[in-house]
Amino acid sequence: MIEDVLSGTACVQTARLGHLGRIILDKPGRLNAVDLEMAQGIERALTAWRDDPQVQSVLIESSAPRAFCAGGDLKAIRGVLLAQGPDVAFDLMNRAYQTMLHIAQYAKPVVSFMDGIAMGGGVGLGGHARYRVVTERSVVAMPETSIGLVPDAGGSWLLSRAPGGAGLRLALTGGRMEAAQAVAMGFADYMLPSAELDTLRNRLATAAAEDVFAFLPPVPPSVQSPAMAEYDPQAPLGQIMERLESALHHSAQADWQDLSRACPTSIAAAWYGWQAARSAPSLQEAFAVEGRLVRYMLGRADFAEGVRARLIDRDNAPIWQPARLEDVDVTALQAVLGA
Repeated sequence: MIEDVLSGTACVQTARLGHLGRIILDKPGRLNAVDLEMAQGIERALTAWRDDPQVQSVLIESSAPRAFCAGGDLKAIRGVLLAQGPDVAFDLMNRAYQTMLHIAQYAKPVVSFMDGIAMGGGVGLGGHARYRVVTERSVVAMPETSIGLVPDAGGSWLLSRAPGGAGLRLALTGGRMEAAQAVAMGFADYMLPSAELDTLRNRLATAAAEDVFAFLPPVPPSVQSPAMAEYDPQAPLGQIMERLESALHHSAQADWQDLSRACPTSIAAAWYGWQAARSAPSLQEAFAVEGRLVRYMLGRADFAEGVRARLIDRDNAPIWQPARLEDVDVTALQAVLGA
């Protein structure tokens, strides 16, 4: 089948294969970190194909197997934050959030191949599509508490709808999921060997998406961590932390260590955000709640410090303010959420 290459920028390529419009994230050196230019490239394609009868479905994928999208361009956001302040930094992030919502609300079926790393903003680009595919190479996570932020990009919506306390655990720890876990947690729908993606793409070029996905095999159940038993959705955050600290099994102790290294204010914000997302009536409302929390976190020192420690200097020794969960200004977080 002959493919029509339509356009390309420094980070997004578009093409049409039969009745399939392809949006190809093409910034492999930065693991397809989503920024304003990438969001605008995706928007242009979605707008162009909205009323085009030749395009029946849209596929979002990566040009390289290592990463679908590893998240937002955090170094760039930090630079804007330090130079121009939190309002400008948040505006850049929010414009990407609007693109993610556009994907979720698009009238035509959108398919995502979340092959490779899909974290943070990568979940925002792929995790709200109508048909979401993961492979044996997929690594899916919302790791924001480790960098002084809070689950965003609609991640709180997915986390709050995972079974039991599993989503709360992932929101707090930023834990990673492999393919079967991502399906079990509601972050993906189908799991295929990466070698079969070309065949699936070609089928989407000639048949309706709903017909193609109706015949994919079911995903085998995943093994869940014993630590999930400690994450009671009805329990206060402090009680969950106490249970993890005193638990004897290895998985709970590993979670406790992860949380001990994470940003205390981010942990509290993630807990409140998860609780708020549970009662949100729509994905759009969940984005709005996240936006308020993200803007609050950008106004603090923790995000710039977290990105410095994890991604710039890489000393993995962030100095959080405050350093202890019990010293977090819970009243300010509640005010942000209108609680």
